[in-house]
Amino acid sequence: MSWRRDRGRSERGYHHGNLKEALLQAALDLIAEKGPAGFTFAEAARSAGVSPAAPYRHFRDRDELLSSIAQRGFEQFEALLTAAWDDGRPDTPTAFERLGKAYLKFARDEPASYSAMFESGLAIDAYPGLFAASERAFAVIRNAAERLAAMTPPGVSRPPAMMMALHIWSLSHGIASLFARGDGSRRKLPMSPDDLLEAGVLIYLRGLGFPIGTDAEKPR
Repeated sequence: MSWRRDRGRSERGYHHGNLKEALLQAALDLIAEKGPAGFTFAEAARSAGVSPAAPYRHFRDRDELLSSIAQRGFEQFEALLTAAWDDGRPDTPTAFERLGKAYLKFARDEPASYSAMFESGLAIDAYPGLFAASERAFAVIRNAAERLAAMTPPGVSRPPAMMMALHIWSLSHGIASLFARGDGSRRKLPMSPDDLLEAGVLIYLRGLGFPIGTDAEKPR
């Protein structure tokens, strides 16, 4: 399986300048070709055009290199989700729909980063920077879920916002992992991943009693 994107990349290798950046890019390219478990620390060095000892100037081992890639991925992910959410404008359901589309877009556009973030097998709490970046990204979804929970109609028990965030994140992540990435073996669908996610979230929210799809919330 390959997560490679056609970036029209130029010759790979470190010649001068920032060794750390060269190693990160080399490792990201290897993830695109082989997956996060498919390369060694020495291969990353060779791909960057440096000696096997050179990576130790910046990274303790392969896992620390991988954690840096995953952290950057989460930082990019957070920025994309935040821009899509746009503080819930013009209304919560519309903004929430954009949030789901942004989730799938990141999985499609950055499959190697996505793989490093979610499929590397790293103990995420062993890397404080990675853990913090992942929490900030999830916080965007949680905050959106809190806004949705506040829309609970009278007489309907308000669901815990964290539960909603986890359910909707799981749905988004599942669709992204199965259908929204550049995996040539994915099953063909009668609808796009974006439409599938939109329909799934709509059914979920209506099942909880939310007046989604009505004019219950007017644009602010």
